Amino acid sequence: MKKMDWVAKSKLVVFPACLIPLALLVQAVLTNNLGPDPANTLTRDLGEWALIFLCGGLAITPMRKFTGVNKLIRFRRMIGLFTLFYALLHITAYLAFMLAWDWATLAEDLYKRPYIIVGALAVLILTALGVTSTKGMMRRLGKKWAKLHKLVYLSAGLAVLHFLWLVKSDYTEPVTYGSVIVVLLLVRLKK
Repeated sequence: MKKMDWVAKSKLVVFPACLIPLALLVQAVLTNNLGPDPANTLTRDLGEWALIFLCGGLAITPMRKFTGVNKLIRFRRMIGLFTLFYALLHITAYLAFMLAWDWATLAEDLYKRPYIIVGALAVLILTALGVTSTKGMMRRLGKKWAKLHKLVYLSAGLAVLHFLWLVKSDYTEPVTYGSVIVVLLLVRLKK
């Protein structure tokens, strides 16, 4: 029997840890502890967790540079897929609990609220990255795979813009996430 390396063992801890935000949100739903506007709170929190995981995925390469631990790259796909998971839950919560699956209201929202289109574009990019994240797709796409996966930077920018346009007065959170993403991208550019 092959012995598990530390990365494989760590994934057995990291994977369930990535589900903790969802478990906490489910608990808040079951205990009716989402505040006066539960649909908005749930939708917002799922979107914020998607953004947190996006920042975490973007932080892996800088962490590799600073620590010299190249095996950290083996966590990037898992973190990226959890980013997509929370982003899809964010959209589902919006459609189910805020719009009640009313497609006419969605069409009206798309017209009146451009931040929804920007957010949807970010999630479409993440979906393309998720679908092409397998080893088989990496082989099939060859050098195009790396170019495609650089779209994560565009998705991050769109996600921050979505959040920035969404807030009404206090821009602290979206500006903080935007700043973190800019720093992570600048670290990547630094040789």
